[in-house]
Amino acid sequence: MTEPRAERRGVRISDPQVMRALAHPARLTIMEYLSSLPQGATATECAEIVGQSPSATSYHLRELAKAGLVEPAPTRGDARERIWRAVGSGWTVDAGRGAEPEARAAERALVEAWLAREMERSRDWLRRAPDEPAEWYDAARLSDSQLLLTAEELTELNEAMDRLIEPYRKRTRVDPPPGARTVSIHLKALPLE
Repeated sequence: MTEPRAERRGVRISDPQVMRALAHPARLTIMEYLSSLPQGATATECAEIVGQSPSATSYHLRELAKAGLVEPAPTRGDARERIWRAVGSGWTVDAGRGAEPEARAAERALVEAWLAREMERSRDWLRRAPDEPAEWYDAARLSDSQLLLTAEELTELNEAMDRLIEPYRKRTRVDPPPGARTVSIHLKALPLE
């Protein structure tokens, strides 16, 4: 199903059923939101983020729970409210090199849903950019660099970037300075040839 990963307390998703459960725009958004909140959130709070009704969001949360990606969290004192939290602080998808066609298709569907979501975020930024404060306009970046690396060097580079980003993770950052905003860092490091 899903396997806990030691690094960053994330979840490695290798089961095609779990991949299919997550390959939905609302569920991707819910997972991202819950992964950033160690205390979790209610279906109503998640509904505000995904723009759906609390009942539709409850359905998505139950499906994510069946897939082992979210779980009930301790209440905040009101036993009537149901709090959900992500099982890990993030997730990676990996059907495996020798995966069956069904697993490959599920992996592809999930990654394509995620990429579509990330592309929409970039487009949203481009629409909003002229109205952003100058410091945010100047700090934002869309770039592409082609590097010449061995597989070992790419692994080292990815690990170094993980270490660099770790202190800024929304889920674990304590007392961010005034003016801090949620920023999406989208990294893809893929061989081109």
